[in-house]
Amino acid sequence: MNLTPEQTDIGKKNFLAAMGSTVMASPTDANASHRDFLRGAIEKNLASKAGLGGYYYGYSEPDRPVRVAVLGTGDEGNVLLGAINPKFIEVVAIADIRPYSISRAFNGDVLGGELAQKSRLGLCRVYGWKDETEARQHVKVFGDYRDLLNEATVKDLGIEAVIIGLPLHLHAPASVAAMRLGLHVLTEKLMAKTVGLCKLMGRVSEETNKLMATGHQRHYNILYENAFHAIQQGLLGDLHYIRAQWHRANLPKKDSWQPPIPKWIIDTKDKKFTDTDLNLYSGLEKQLKSFEAKRDALLKANSAEADVWIKKVEQLKAKMNDVVAPEIIEKAGFKPQKVVGADGTVYYSAPAAEAMIRWRLWNDFGGGLMVELGSHQLDAAGIFISAMHGGVKQMPISVSATSNRPIFPPDRDIDDHIECIFEFPAPGYDPNTEEGRRRKIAVSYSAINGNDFGGYGETVFGTGGTMQINRESDVLLWQTHNVNDYCDVVKVDQAKEKNAFKKKYPCALNVADKLDELSYSYGIQAFQNVSRGYTEELEHWAWLIRNIETAEDKKAAYQDNQPHCKPAVAMSDAILSLVTNIAAKKHEQVKFQKEWFDIHSDATPDGSKVELPQ
Repeated sequence: MNLTPEQTDIGKKNFLAAMGSTVMASPTDANASHRDFLRGAIEKNLASKAGLGGYYYGYSEPDRPVRVAVLGTGDEGNVLLGAINPKFIEVVAIADIRPYSISRAFNGDVLGGELAQKSRLGLCRVYGWKDETEARQHVKVFGDYRDLLNEATVKDLGIEAVIIGLPLHLHAPASVAAMRLGLHVLTEKLMAKTVGLCKLMGRVSEETNKLMATGHQRHYNILYENAFHAIQQGLLGDLHYIRAQWHRANLPKKDSWQPPIPKWIIDTKDKKFTDTDLNLYSGLEKQLKSFEAKRDALLKANSAEADVWIKKVEQLKAKMNDVVAPEIIEKAGFKPQKVVGADGTVYYSAPAAEAMIRWRLWNDFGGGLMVELGSHQLDAAGIFISAMHGGVKQMPISVSATSNRPIFPPDRDIDDHIECIFEFPAPGYDPNTEEGRRRKIAVSYSAINGNDFGGYGETVFGTGGTMQINRESDVLLWQTHNVNDYCDVVKVDQAKEKNAFKKKYPCALNVADKLDELSYSYGIQAFQNVSRGYTEELEHWAWLIRNIETAEDKKAAYQDNQPHCKPAVAMSDAILSLVTNIAAKKHEQVKFQKEWFDIHSDATPDGSKVELPQ
């Protein structure tokens, strides 16, 4: 829906007022109001770097930070570094085979836009070190992660846990190796490249009593937590449909997943596949000249801003000269890629070094749009649907999907469009009766390139209300289609209420003449600076680790201190994305099997084995 600014503003205010309402119960105490809960959050000196995390999720600052190594410091690894609270985590080592990634790990993403610079801060800013030289006195640098994961290094550096931001095909081998060395793990999503590897990771976590958390950060996003609570309280009535999307403006020659590659890699390529890369690299050369001119002018003027442009020049040079030895690339599992037609025509050929940088384009290393984008939003849909089932995550019933590549040339494995429809059980679903089989919640999802209209977000439809979550930052709420009206929360009188769906829930939405200003004031105070959830997931993980490591009975402590996105939850999210890829490839419906979701069953939808590849 193309909302006007006024309708958007009404939706935002409705949600904040609902959260600050005295009618809604507290998330932690059904006998207290949500306003009292927020008042406590606002008045407390909160533990989280981001604000509400500790208060919402029941953790506090540990007696000492957990000593952590970070494996993989590229785009997502750098986001995780930027989200660290030094009171919870002490980074003592990093590992990455790319010099450019190491540069960004220390200095942040000085080349990116405003959002990148805010999220990828770099270790120097996180820990207050004046420069990379000082930072390297505290943080030991490794190349291949395997050079770090050995008993001698772990003992010498006192490493207790690892954060994994490596490409997808390395999540499982790095996680398993770390846990078997006695280290706790937090890995970026997706949990693993195959369902079999997800099951292996879950089993090793149980065997070693080491935490295995996966970075679906919406489980720690306060806005999603409150959206879940609003659904449980009944503000949407019966949830019956969720529409989600992630639309991006990526186009040929302007694709974030196909960034410019260094000249040394271009020189190793088949000449008939180099034109685009030469043009992209030429753009970097022009950018460098512009940066150097700006730097020199500021230095001449003795401007303090010159330091910023010195860093920009240095980081751009690191990007252009990102040299990695062939044997190191091979050791990391990267190999040359080709797109070959049915008649044997080679449409595209990429050397291993190019595949290393553009790994998201190739099935050997990634999982395409559903893994990189869709997994986040299917996870969110699962959170909303669980609110209708007492907070219990539901196994999907089926998925129908299709994908295609109408925009990009055949220079990749992955498609640039995917569309799918899921069926999930609604309350009362019964596969054994005709009427019970109709009780389903539909989830539609699309991820496309070429046009970013609408951006990314989820819209949740219920019989009593509509909720829209945009870019993990804003939640909008209306009474069904009444986008021009304020609404307030009312208690449902179970005895008098004639509307059938309202009888099931303690609260409902009614159109109101004006905004409840007092409730809104509590909502705006509590949610004005909410983070995306990265900081909270890291803080909670570190707090759980300290609880386990200081307990006498490690096994009991492990069982009692699980992250929100524990192996069973993360594997479920992985199955949704990986099975959608199977359905899209076949252009058909796939029905989910219960055994796929059982970590102790060897059954998998993709035929994968519960073992590491040789």
